[in-house]
Amino acid sequence: MAQTVCVLLDATDVARLVAIASDRCRPLKHIQRARIVPLSAERLNVQDVARRAGVSRPAVWRWQQRYAEAGVEGVLRDKTRPPSTTPHSTETVAEVLALTCCQWALNTP
Repeated sequence: MAQTVCVLLDATDVARLVAIASDRCRPLKHIQRARIVPLSAERLNVQDVARRAGVSRPAVWRWQQRYAEAGVEGVLRDKTRPPSTTPHSTETVAEVLALTCCQWALNTP
């Protein structure tokens, strides 16, 4: 995958990203992402950015794109994904509750 995003930073974004990258209380994923963006703005190739940030090349591409789309806030937020398993239908939940209530009523003295 070729690099298709040109990262341009303004002073406020640089200050925020440097603060995030140097904050030891932040999650590692935020620190890595905050390192990717300024390194990309230095016009380093993707391999060098990935090596310096400690991530893969696809991760560099992903966070360059996310920064271009949503700025610093986009870098700090993960995208939501649908759940891996579908929730139970309301009919199934109602049936389980009915069976549970019947069993409880039979076992009470």
